[in-house]
Amino acid sequence: MAGLPWILIGNPDNRRVTLFQRALAAQGQPPARVVPWLELLARGADAALAAAADGGEPHRVRIDAAGEDDDVERALLRRGYPAAIAEGAPALDDDRLAAIPRERGRILGPRQHHLGLCAALAELGTALAARPAWQLLQPTAALAELFDKRATWRRYRALGVPVPEAIPDVRDPDGLRAAMDALGWRSAFVKIASASSASGLAVLIRTGGREHAMTTVEEVGDARYNSLRVRRVAGAARVDRLLAFLLAEGAQIERAVPKARLDGRLFDCRVLVVAGEPAFTVVRTASHPITNLHLGGRRGDLDRLRATCAPGAFEAALDSCRRIAAAHGLFHVGIDLLFEPGLRAHRVLEANAFGDLLPGLVRDGVDVYGWQIRAASSL
Repeated sequence: MAGLPWILIGNPDNRRVTLFQRALAAQGQPPARVVPWLELLARGADAALAAAADGGEPHRVRIDAAGEDDDVERALLRRGYPAAIAEGAPALDDDRLAAIPRERGRILGPRQHHLGLCAALAELGTALAARPAWQLLQPTAALAELFDKRATWRRYRALGVPVPEAIPDVRDPDGLRAAMDALGWRSAFVKIASASSASGLAVLIRTGGREHAMTTVEEVGDARYNSLRVRRVAGAARVDRLLAFLLAEGAQIERAVPKARLDGRLFDCRVLVVAGEPAFTVVRTASHPITNLHLGGRRGDLDRLRATCAPGAFEAALDSCRRIAAAHGLFHVGIDLLFEPGLRAHRVLEANAFGDLLPGLVRDGVDVYGWQIRAASSL
């Protein structure tokens, strides 16, 4: 099946799509037929796929992220509105949504957006199931699950994969504080369960009778934005507003497990598993616990990490990544993990459905997308 033509579901102008098309060209393959998310949402999945290709002919299907496009985001919010209302989540109707200006980075109804994405993925899954000749690399149900950090935490714990301790069912800031006090936690990550790329994230730190939060959420009046700078929020009223927002949208709350240091900086790792095997690993370092590269983190030395880890520790972490990829049945998945001080124990932090945007990495002469194209050809 090496010569199957590709169908790529994504946002046509997004760099994920353009980089993948470039990788196809580098390997002498024709460009993928792109099914835009916006078209899929407007016309319906079956009609959009039918317009792209004959359902009876074999194709290889890659689903990419729907993010970084305001029209797509708003279409997903509209799709998710009925479900958000049904479960009592914060919701934006058409009139309120139309009144909100289009601003880069503005946070709009994360839970409602997630419910819209789940509905779209379910519809897409049905349309793809009607095309059995097509080779789907990412089951849509697995993609939906990966956008629920609470569900994946439960799954990984059941697998025996080491994860941070978590607090379930917290509804308000005081409830969070009471739970942390009962467990003796000094700090906790509060993460919107459906968010990615460290959006909707805060670390609550409580020491010596005082507290503050480090967060990627910027508050401007009644609006909130995903910031590219990690911010410090202090003062009871400001911290409460931040936590109340995150908790209302549905949050995963985890103990802030101490991270090991490499060359004096805190670090964690992004491991990209492709076709069941860890293919690329990026070491992400920072002066604080939030290490994402787009937030100021820097890439660390992987060879130095391997050499510094306790015997067997690095391979044990990679084995956890293999188990997670197998559990989801995904062709590729990006997994974030940390090593604890002493570089013996590790914890899996989360897995990312579209965690393969890792520009600049090369293995055996090909980039991350080229590696996936090559690996898919042997399926």
